[in-house]
Amino acid sequence: MSNSVIATGQIYHTYNRSIAGYKIFNSDSEYKRIEELIQYYQVEQPVGFSKFKERNKGDLIKKTPNKRQLVEVVCYSPMPTHIHLTLKQLIDKGISKFMNNILSSYSHYFNIKHNRKGPLWEGRFKKVLVETDEQLLHLTRYIHLNPVTDYLINKPEKWKYSSYKEYIAGKESICSYKDVLDVTPETYKKFTEDQISYQRELKKVKHLMFD
Repeated sequence: MSNSVIATGQIYHTYNRSIAGYKIFNSDSEYKRIEELIQYYQVEQPVGFSKFKERNKGDLIKKTPNKRQLVEVVCYSPMPTHIHLTLKQLIDKGISKFMNNILSSYSHYFNIKHNRKGPLWEGRFKKVLVETDEQLLHLTRYIHLNPVTDYLINKPEKWKYSSYKEYIAGKESICSYKDVLDVTPETYKKFTEDQISYQRELKKVKHLMFD
């Protein structure tokens, strides 16, 4: 599946990890940076990054109607050594452009900040097609429970760097999920937290995860 063409209008689980398990997110500022990039690069040729940071980022796409939107972000979660995103491709090659932009931009930022050189990521991002609504719902839970599964926190809402905060608040900001998932904040929170013990035991969703 990783070498197949990405179809416009379809939703994919995308994933990449750091080289040799290198810790690439070390602080609040680094997690904030990747969140900003996830939002910034959803549109093609967006406004300058400095202007983007100054304005209301939640209205980025609405304020730039002349810019083509590459993807919709359904959910995301950066982890210390890797990152998970669920993306809907809106235009041809949108996911590839979006992923290359965020990964390259974060590498540049990280290398300057830590005075290092060379690649940061293991290689080209991986992807898996999400084929059903049920699969999508379970995938978002898997992604939001990732930091709990790895015992970084005990409750998903404690991981302030993922899109889970949008889901349980019922408010889209970086993500666009309401058109593809029929959930309320209350039902989604219960749906997710009821799975904590099982996911820790299983530690993977076989059909949608990369070894």
